[in-house]
Parts: sequence; structure tokens; C-alpha cells
Amino acid sequence: MKEQWCIPPQANAAFVCQMEDVLEIYKLPYDAKRPVICMDEMPKQLLAQTREPISCQSGKPARQDYEYKRHGVADLFMLFEPLQGKRYVEVAEKRRRIEWATVMKQVADQLYPQAEKIVVVLDNLNTHTPSAFYETFEPEEARRLVERFEFHFTPKHGSWLNIAEIELSALVRQCLDRRLPDLQTLTQEVRAWQKQRNDEVVKVQWHFKTTDARTKLKHLYPKIHV
Repeated sequence: MKEQWCIPPQANAAFVCQMEDVLEIYKLPYDAKRPVICMDEMPKQLLAQTREPISCQSGKPARQDYEYKRHGVADLFMLFEPLQGKRYVEVAEKRRRIEWATVMKQVADQLYPQAEKIVVVLDNLNTHTPSAFYETFEPEEARRLVERFEFHFTPKHGSWLNIAEIELSALVRQCLDRRLPDLQTLTQEVRAWQKQRNDEVVKVQWHFKTTDARTKLKHLYPKIHV
């Protein structure tokens, strides 16, 4: 799968430092004790039909009325392990620090309970912060969770470095590009997509390396003045 990216007009040392940090993580071989996962999230508007859609017939496509009823917005958390082809999608009612912290606790205790350290690539959204553990759990539990993770943040305007975005794009195209009326239906559909995708062991092969960045994106690197 080919990577696509959006580059800021002007980069700086902080941008390239974070970019190379993420790219070096993607070079690591698989290690069950230190799994590398990519995390991202997206909203999904819940829309119900006001009239029964018409199924497709011979020579006629499926049709639905342009009117719909809004049922709020849900939030989807994508946790994807590229080297193993495993993904876990959690559906939440809201997008807050408490939801993020709760999902990451599930990652630590249910998905990777035997891991010594869970390496996570994620964007620098203000809800994606270790302090969220302290806002959600008692100090002892919060400290335990902080020590389970090693976070690597993509730079501002550099979310294209997060492989989880590729998997979210597949989720949207294959499952979410339609009207889903409520949280229960959304969860059921996402679970079915997740199972099929995991059963097929769909992986992502990331080809863009640090050496490529220094060549193809050389103009983004700060000029050294001695």
C-alpha cells in the first residue's frame, strides 16, 4: 500500500526529529515483549434513514432518500499492529481524555498483558497524553499504566506518519461509508469488519525510511550554519 503525505510549507528541527523518531520505530523487528502499535481515532456521525431504502435490482442501483435523521456522533479508536496484521477498534460515545485512557488500559491489560513495554505511535492530540491516566485512575494505577507504554508522537502536520491512518481509511471505505443509525449498529458492523480483517491477517508494509526522508524531503531539513 503506497503512503501518502501532506508536508507543511516550512519544517523545522523539531518536525524532522519527530519524523525520524517515528521512522526508526518502523524499522524495528517484531518483538512480542515490545510490540509496536499505531493508534489513531476518528468521529463517525450516526444517521438513521427516514424512509426505507430501495435495494438494487437488475439494471438499477440501490437507492436511498436524501433525508436522514441525526443521532449524534460516536468516536472510533483504532489500535493497529502493522507487523502482525492485528487491529482492535473501540467505539465510544464521546471523545475525551477519559475514553482514551480507558482504551489504553484495555490495550495494556487485555491485548498485551505479557508485554514488557508497549511502543505506541500516535499523533499529538491534546487528549493523547499520559496525564490522562491521572485524570481517569487513582495515582497507583495511573503510574502503572504510564510505565507500560512508550509513546512516540508524530509531528504537527505529520499525521501521515501514523500507519493507523491507513487502516482507518480502509475501515471507512469498506465499512463506514454508509448511514449507521446508532451506537449498537456501529459497534456490530465495526466488530464484523475487524474480525474479517484480522482473520485475513492484513498487514501494512511501510517502505518510507529515514534515508528516503533525508533524500526526498531534504528541503525540509534545517540548514546548518556554522
